[in-house]
Formats: sequence, structure tokens, C-alpha cells
Amino acid sequence: MKKLTLLIAVVAAFSMCAQAQQVKHGVIEVGDFANVTEFYDGSYFDMAPTNFYLAHTGAQMIYTPDLLADLEGKQNVTITGLKFKFYSESFEEITRIMKVYLQETDAVEFAKNEDGVKQFFDFDGVALVGNYGFDLLNCYGEDVEVYFPLSSASFSLTPGKSLLVTIVADAQDDDNCTMGSDYAPFYTSGIGGQAMTYTNNSNSFLDYAQGADFPNATATLGCGTNVELPVTLIEYTYTEGGWPSLYGDVNMDGDVTIVDVTVLIDYLLGVEVGMFDPVAADCNMNSEITIADVTTLIDYLLSGTRH
Repeated sequence: MKKLTLLIAVVAAFSMCAQAQQVKHGVIEVGDFANVTEFYDGSYFDMAPTNFYLAHTGAQMIYTPDLLADLEGKQNVTITGLKFKFYSESFEEITRIMKVYLQETDAVEFAKNEDGVKQFFDFDGVALVGNYGFDLLNCYGEDVEVYFPLSSASFSLTPGKSLLVTIVADAQDDDNCTMGSDYAPFYTSGIGGQAMTYTNNSNSFLDYAQGADFPNATATLGCGTNVELPVTLIEYTYTEGGWPSLYGDVNMDGDVTIVDVTVLIDYLLGVEVGMFDPVAADCNMNSEITIADVTTLIDYLLSGTRH
């Protein structure tokens, strides 16, 4: 009964001690997005994130932790948008079904198989799918920005991990393509090998990813394997304030759950407990373990704001 009374008192009090969090917005430039001058002038096999020369393209791009260094120390990082830039000399109006997939990975480069053939990453969990129209007729001779809003995807990225972006573009029909020299993405000179591409006029990247040749990337399959990263603007949100990563894992199992509340209450009531971390149990960080720490812990569990 005493334990139940304590729980009721804590739940009743939680709303009075909510930890304030503030959502903030940030932007990472990969390359000098605002002032970039170098656009790609080579094979369409090596264009990322897409080209408009063929009906079906795919690209995978690895944004490594050093490129994402601004995320270090930030809590609850969510990628909310990607923006790319290209130069147009086309009079076409192009339509593509675009799919964007986001993943985090420990990899900083593409792997090779035993024969030295580079490998695409497996991918799933589409973050965006949409029918995009590119009216290049009205921007002849201009720099064009392509923006993919990802706020509905709620993709969280752990600082210190690489961001893997997979972009798939499919035309409505094989004729909906530009001439070979009418489109050029701006790229980040010197960051080679961080992207790979796929191009085909008949089969989509998704078909290829489900076929026997995947994940091998070779020129005979229409793949570019040493591609420069395109200049990219990565938009994200993060939070300030809130729950430190250590506190609350009272039973030392690597996670913070209602079990930690039970263990903490048992400890305060003098019940013998197993694994117990007194540092993690000091949830409000005031150098003592009291009922206030239970209140703080339940407040966190109800608000779901821990990073």
C-alpha cells in the first residue's frame, strides 16, 4: 500500500516538474551551396543525385561524420530536408517519381566484395515518395534547386554515425528525358568515392535492387562507382535541454523504462534491489536520491524526450 501511495503521488506531481525543451533548426552545407561554381562535366553514369538523360536512375550518397560534425553534442537530431542544385540548359519539362530513403550507418565508404567490386547498401523504409515536375523550360541557363522536404519522415540520426541517402528517380515513360548535355549537378570537388549511381532506360533501381546482380556495381550494369558528392544542404532539427543520456538507467540495463521507476521506488522504500546505479538514480542531479528523482524519471517517461 505504501508503494502504491508513493506511485500515485508521483504521477500526480509529474506535470508540475516538466523539463522544458526547445526545438531548434540547423543547416549543414556539404560544399559551398550558396556560392558553388563547379558543376559536373563528365559521364552521365557519374551524376548524383540523379540525371534527366535516362528514364531510371538511382544514387546512394554517404555523408560521413566529419561532414556532419555540426551534429556532435546535439540531442534528438531529426533530418527534415535535403536540397541539391544543378545547372540547366534544357527546354524540357521533366516529370519524375522520386523516392528518398534515409538510413544511418557506421560505414564511411562503400564496401567491396572478394573480387574488388564495389557494393551498394541494402535500403528500405522510404522517407519520401512524390511525383515531381521539373519545368526546365523556364530556367534555361540558370541554377536550379531541388528540395525534398522530409519533415514527415521523422528520421532520427545519431551524431557520430554516417547518413546514407538513397534516391530513386523514375520517368513516366522512356521518352521523358533530356539531351545529353543539358543538365549538370553542382558537385563537391575533392570528395570522391562517397556516392554511387545507377542508370538505365528500361529497369528501375528498385528492380535492380531486387535482382540477382545487386548489390554489385559495375559499368556494365550502368553504375558509376567513384562519384563526387553533389553539393547538398541538409536541414535538421534538434532539442536543447531535457534528459541527459546517463541519468535514469537505474538498473543498468542500457535503457530507461518503467522498470527503472520500480527499482528506484523499491530502493527508496528499503526493498533489496539487484543492479543499482546511484549516479543514474540521481535523476534531477542534485546529489541526493529522493522522491523527487522518481518524479523526474516518470516525467521523462511520459514526455519521451530523452536522446
